[in-house]
Amino acid sequence: MSTYLIGDVHGCYDELIALLKQVEFSPETDTLWLTGDLVARGPASLEVLRYVRSLGDAVRLVLGNHDLHLLAVFAGISRNKPKDRLAPLLEAPDADLLLNWLRRQPLLQVDEEKKLVMAHAGITPQWDLATARACASDVEAVLSSDSYPYFLDAMYGDMPNNWSGELSGLARLRFITNSLTRMRYCFPGGQLDMYCKDTPDSAPAPLKPWFDLPGPVPAQYSIVFGHWASLEGKGTPPGIYALDTGCCWGGELTCLRWEDKAFFTQPSNRRQEAGGSPLTAAS
Repeated sequence: MSTYLIGDVHGCYDELIALLKQVEFSPETDTLWLTGDLVARGPASLEVLRYVRSLGDAVRLVLGNHDLHLLAVFAGISRNKPKDRLAPLLEAPDADLLLNWLRRQPLLQVDEEKKLVMAHAGITPQWDLATARACASDVEAVLSSDSYPYFLDAMYGDMPNNWSGELSGLARLRFITNSLTRMRYCFPGGQLDMYCKDTPDSAPAPLKPWFDLPGPVPAQYSIVFGHWASLEGKGTPPGIYALDTGCCWGGELTCLRWEDKAFFTQPSNRRQEAGGSPLTAAS
């Protein structure tokens, strides 16, 4: 019985299946954790969603910013971008089933036995774990409700960028969504910077990666995240794991087996087609 954690799939279905075969994943005995951004940029978002949904209780996932954007397109709020290659999914006969399943997935996963936390972008240093859980639940409740299009219409925007327990309404939901699905850098006080996408060695002062700022999540918890392909899985402190290694950009799909901390990778089938690399891609 193993726990496999895989970085952003981004519609790379063939690589996902090859990686799962490589580690001999069995949905009957193993559990698969996915860091979000299941869809967009790769060629087979439809196949990825169908497969992941078919796994039932064998999968634990979180939503990423591209998953939320897909839901906004589905709701008629945002425009479908050709580069996202979502048309086959949106036009599929089971699109309604798949996307209504997707919007009921969580933004945060916590396993108390393993002391393991997963969010697409990470955990803002302004939150302790109880606050992160409560905040994620706020957005999950709205996404699961009939009023979810109103939230999706208001989620775009970079403000507010500073947490306060007094935040309410759509401003509160927007901050939570940005923290869990879009965050990379923070100012020294923990405020979010939503503009810089550089690698940490070239980011302007005083910005720091969120994981380099002290936060109140207890040290016994490990944090797994995706979203930041240009990290190439490197440069995080002990106990924090970056798993997006830019498969859709011609990089690799990366898997971490939790029990022995062994890493496995599957090269992208589209190294030439992608025309970019994880060093320059913005996911």
